[in-house]
Amino acid sequence: MTISEKIKLLRSWINDCPKGGMVFFGGAGVSTESGIPDFRSSEGLFMQDYQIPPEQIVSHSFFIRHPEQFYDFYCNHMVFPDAQPNQAHRKLAELEQQGVVSAIITQNVDGLHQKAGSKKVYELHGSSLRNYCVHCQRQFDFNEFIALRQQALLREMKGDCGGVPLCPDCGGIVRPDVVLYEEGLNQEVLQGALSAISQADLLVVAGTSLVVYPAAGLLQFFQGSHLAIVNLQPTPSDERADLCIAAKVGEVFDF
Repeated sequence: MTISEKIKLLRSWINDCPKGGMVFFGGAGVSTESGIPDFRSSEGLFMQDYQIPPEQIVSHSFFIRHPEQFYDFYCNHMVFPDAQPNQAHRKLAELEQQGVVSAIITQNVDGLHQKAGSKKVYELHGSSLRNYCVHCQRQFDFNEFIALRQQALLREMKGDCGGVPLCPDCGGIVRPDVVLYEEGLNQEVLQGALSAISQADLLVVAGTSLVVYPAAGLLQFFQGSHLAIVNLQPTPSDERADLCIAAKVGEVFDF
């Protein structure tokens, strides 16, 4: 089949899907059309030539040992406050409102699914829009976090703190509520995602290389009728899929 024929087939599966029968599982490739780089493509964040590998910088141990470098990298390369939902985000929100999509599972931390209007979203790797003090657990939204970061940069100019955002209540470090390498996933979120996949009739996996575990392992719990994978590059799970489409996610969901 041609790519256009494959896209047409997937759209027919979506249109014929029983109410609440579709689950969408997406990765970084869903948000690239919103101007957010992915990780493992040729232009991806993890493929660039940094002095320290990005996977190491966004690890728990690096965050603990070198918070200044962590925040420099995180704020410069992983936060996109002006990003807007693209066609894929908008169509998925529409399909949820129509009762077709029962859940969205995302590896992204950008909050664009919710910004597009989706309600049932399992954020496997957390969200950059939420932040908290590691000492007193006070919560901070994204704008508050950015303000604390700016204050820290001003202190850094005076030779203090190295740009690390600090809690105004207790002085503890304020960190993003994202899952770093070496950290476990939130078990409640993981169980919710697992349950959604196990009950789905149609599972559409898009914009993910399916190499990061335990997230990639969720596919083994799918028992429904159709598994479709939409990704520009091949994935380790292509052989299991009923349909593989090498196309941009926004193109596939432009209907």
